[in-house]
This record gives sequence, C-alpha cells and structure tokens, in this order.
Amino acid sequence: MKKLSLALISGGISSEREVSLNSGKQVHAALDKEKYDIRPYDPKTDLGKLVMDADRLDAALIILHGPYGEDGTVQGLLDLLDIPYQGAGVLGSATAMHKVMSKRLYTLAGLPVLPDVVIQKGQVFSSDDIVAELGLPVVVKPATSGSSIGMTIVKNAGDLNAAIEKAFRYDYDVLIEKFMAGIEITGGVLGNDNPEALPLIEIIPGNGYEFFDYEAKYKAGATKEICPARIDARLTSQAQEYARTAHLALHCQGYSRTDMILSGEDLYLLETNTIPGMTGTSLFPQAAQAAGYSFSDLLDRLVELSLEIHAKRKNLETS
Repeated sequence: MKKLSLALISGGISSEREVSLNSGKQVHAALDKEKYDIRPYDPKTDLGKLVMDADRLDAALIILHGPYGEDGTVQGLLDLLDIPYQGAGVLGSATAMHKVMSKRLYTLAGLPVLPDVVIQKGQVFSSDDIVAELGLPVVVKPATSGSSIGMTIVKNAGDLNAAIEKAFRYDYDVLIEKFMAGIEITGGVLGNDNPEALPLIEIIPGNGYEFFDYEAKYKAGATKEICPARIDARLTSQAQEYARTAHLALHCQGYSRTDMILSGEDLYLLETNTIPGMTGTSLFPQAAQAAGYSFSDLLDRLVELSLEIHAKRKNLETS
C-alpha cells in the first residue's frame, strides 16, 4: 500500500509554541511509519516550504495551539493549497477560538453558560460595576488565548484591574466571567456527520493549584485526571450531549473537546477546543483510549476524517 504523504504542522508563533512542539514530537513518534511519509513543518520558519510542497502532500495534521494555528488562519491556507486537514475548518476554528463568540453560540443552541462581562482594550470600564453585576470571585481571561495563559481568578475587587491588564497582554478582548465552584469535566467528541461522544474526564488540580492553569496542565503529576468521570449516568449522558451540541453549534468537524464545570446538579459550558492537546497523556487521547482507540489508532482516525471531509467538499465543488 502506498504511503500517505502527511504534513505534520507544529510550533507556530503563539504563546503556546512550546506545547505545540512537544505535541508534534509525540504525534510523530506515535504515527505509523508504515502508513505515512511524515514531513514536519513549523509555520514560524517553513510556510514557504509548505506552499512549495503542497502538490506532493496527501493530508496534514495541524498540531498547533492558540492564535495563528487554532483560529482558522492555517486552516484557510491549507484550503487554498487544497490539502486535507483534521478538525474544524476556518469557520469552526475561528468561532471556537474566540471565547466570547463561542459563548454566544452556546446560548443560541440552548446550552448553559455562566454570566459574563466583556471589555475591549481602550474601553472605559468600572471595576465596581463589574463586581456589582457578577459578584466575586470572577475569572478574567483573554478571549482567544488557550492553556489558561493570561487567566486569573479574582477574589478581591482591588485585584480586578491588575487581572484585566494581565489579560490584555494577550488579546484586545477580555472575558470576565462569574466564578462557579464545582467539578471540572471535559467531554471529547470524535467524528464528522454523526460524531461520537467519548468518555468524560474529571480534572482535579493538585495541591497548590487554584485552577487548571498552564503549569497544572503540563507539569507531570500536577493534576489528577479520572476517566470516566465520577458522576452519575444521567449527568454523564447530559454532559456528553452538551459536548456534541457544542461541537455542532460551533461548526466543528473531526474532533473537539468541550470543558464544563459541574456545580451540584448543574452543568455550565466553559469553552471548546478544536485542536485539543495531543501528547500521549493529553485529555483527548486519554478519553479516546477509554473508548478503545490507541494513540496511533486515534491519529489514523483523524487522518481518515480529514480525507472524508475533503472529499465531500470536492464533490460539492464539482456537482
């Protein structure tokens, strides 16, 4: 069987570059070398090479996180180059990347979200008014940053301005959201037209971590992850359906992972990741493994789904 020529795109120029490079290395190691001729590309240095090689590439795996990778920019380039790629297209990538836009689409789809206030860089705002509307604590985060970069939980009104300024270092839009204590869970979805909901994962940051921040995500042993999550069958089914609904509402394809908070019997959606972390121990591969997919099998499935979507697009163009 002829090997597929597969572009493995990782690195990039966002604040999550190092995470992306690490994921890319682990994906490269897990890919079946009997099936794929793997060609690595780093958008920071190799965009010209990618364009030059386009005619020789059968598909691409985008292992990028954050702006200029997870937000539709690279997806648009690959569309222009006619290279199939896994996951959401330009529209789904852009809407899911922007936490404010995704929350508005969640609401239109009937999904529960937490109250929020949005401010833009240069906008005059009153900390007192924000606290009066949302109460304390609140979560302050850049609208388009991932891996909890730039995020702060604010418990005292006097700390709010500093948290907002911190978030503005990463984006022009800042989301200030009511804090809800509870159990953090994440729901993965795999597939195109009729995606399957994977087993839920419960996330428990270790001692010394107030929330699932950058270090808690990537430092070995900093966080405990339980799959399947220790919640009852009704809430499990509801959370999985919420993940599927979010996937479809944001126009995602291939796969996604939606983070939620469970407070008592109530679930609230936080955000959807269109390119979830893809190391062997990342959340999405863990959930896929619980559903019967090895890491290598999961990567094969993502490539298959990318080719399936690409073929459907081509059929539309010629019909």
